[in-house]
Amino acid sequence: MTYAPDRRLALKWLGACALPTVALAQKAEGDFWALARSGGHVMLMRHAATEPGIGDPANFRLGDCRTQRNLSPEGRAFSRDLGRRMAAQGVRLDAVLSSAWCRCVDTARLAFDAHPQLNARTEVWAALNSFFQGQGNEAQQTTAVLARLRQTAPRNTLLVTHQVNISALTGQGTAMGEVLLCRWPGLEERLQVLARLRP
Repeated sequence: MTYAPDRRLALKWLGACALPTVALAQKAEGDFWALARSGGHVMLMRHAATEPGIGDPANFRLGDCRTQRNLSPEGRAFSRDLGRRMAAQGVRLDAVLSSAWCRCVDTARLAFDAHPQLNARTEVWAALNSFFQGQGNEAQQTTAVLARLRQTAPRNTLLVTHQVNISALTGQGTAMGEVLLCRWPGLEERLQVLARLRP
């Protein structure tokens, strides 16, 4: 009982510290939506949550979802909910591009193709394919993504891809389902992250 007052003070202090953290998180999400509505940005999304595992099975074949690590039920539900949230926030997507991996294509189609008001139809693009575990070519694919963006008039473009691709493009890590909103690229070698939408 001697320590009860100290414990109450500690809990009160912890509660006070949590309030600014929640407020900052809400502001960060608000910033994301405001920028997304304004248009002219690149959004990089890591595919939604998958079945347990790292990489893909040894018998992996592109185009055959049975041989890949796919979205979990939670990941599929998250994707649908993200599309509803974007539509409710008044976001318009001028282009949605996806890696050919099934977990990316499914994320994109479940989230964005189902909402006509988002104006999105997913295009599969090989430059967004994973180069994890020696697949693909990191330098060539990253250069190709930046080149295509630079040759297109600034507009809301959303890319659904993999952790390694996003890291190469921004220098930052992402959780599954996280979206990074970036400044439209100039001549810099990496995309500048302006806001995040955490899962």
